[in-house]
Amino acid sequence: MDIEVFSFFSGLGFLDLGFEDAGFNIVFVNENNNMFLNAYKYARRNQVHKCKYGYSNEDVRKYLDDEFWANSFRDYNNQEKKIIGFIGGPPCPDFSKAGKNQGEFGNNGQLTSVYINLIIQRTPDFFVLENVKGLYQTKKHKMFYERMKRKLYKAGYSLFDSIENALEYGTPQYRDRLILIGFRRKTFGKNIHYAIGTHKVYSMENIKQCEWPTTNEFEVENDRILPSNVIEELTVEHWFRKNDVRHHLNAGDCFNIIANDKFYTIQEGDTSGKSFKRLHRWRYSPTAAYGNNEVHLHPYEARRLSVAEALAIQSLPNWFEVMPTLPLSAKFKMVGNGVPYLLAKGIALDLYGWITEYVQKEENQVSNTRGE
Repeated sequence: MDIEVFSFFSGLGFLDLGFEDAGFNIVFVNENNNMFLNAYKYARRNQVHKCKYGYSNEDVRKYLDDEFWANSFRDYNNQEKKIIGFIGGPPCPDFSKAGKNQGEFGNNGQLTSVYINLIIQRTPDFFVLENVKGLYQTKKHKMFYERMKRKLYKAGYSLFDSIENALEYGTPQYRDRLILIGFRRKTFGKNIHYAIGTHKVYSMENIKQCEWPTTNEFEVENDRILPSNVIEELTVEHWFRKNDVRHHLNAGDCFNIIANDKFYTIQEGDTSGKSFKRLHRWRYSPTAAYGNNEVHLHPYEARRLSVAEALAIQSLPNWFEVMPTLPLSAKFKMVGNGVPYLLAKGIALDLYGWITEYVQKEENQVSNTRGE
């Protein structure tokens, strides 16, 4: 059975790539920012997969209009031999402690309500909503979040949510994300049992038990031996080497060095500063927030990170490239805004395995009934 996925707020498509690689069929991509949408298509220019319904930069609100929806997806309601899912991470600055914190009434915050309403109106068989943990953990935002969950439950969805950290999925970055997954009871029944996180590679307990290096004196291009009691696959240097970042298309995409002593005086591994943070090569990165006045410095070079290095920290495969002609600030924004690829893939593998197992059981029951 084909599992068709409609992607909303797609950005550069890290979440989509995780779902594609897990086995889902992305049939539609909606990203209102045309610059981001062009970058999405550029990164996949050599891929075989093509979207059944194409790519759109329409305002997501237009898809709440029944006539517009029907004209856009003429065979959407023909679901006899397919399962349909929605995935999306509505813009999150209004729920982020580092962002505007305007909540559900902010320009971005309103889009979470739009996405929820779109799900309720178009009734996909399942959906995924990804956002910052502030939507779940901040008191005033959690009230809004719980209200949205009640709407979804009343509309016929059983819900499962969790705060997941990208480190546990193999990404060299400490980054918490809220994952909300809903299953339509009309499709999957009332007694749904589901667990998020079955494809984690590491446990946070084991990660914390490692003897991660703290700080070392900054020296340009010096060698530093890998410590014995760390997980190498979660280190910045491992991913820089794995992705061969020095020869990547985006290796030269880096802000020019300015006359600032901090490029030389901040120690390797010192991420305590509010703005300037220098990564340690043999440790994982803090959250890749390249906006909000954060400046992440290279571990052993007197400069900021390149776009190629930012992609590696987001655990993207080395073939993934950002369109060269885009403004540099836009490149960092779209990379930093994305869901870490391995986290996305882990969530998608959980979901794909559960759905295919459910479908197989249903088909076996039908076969057994016919044979009796």
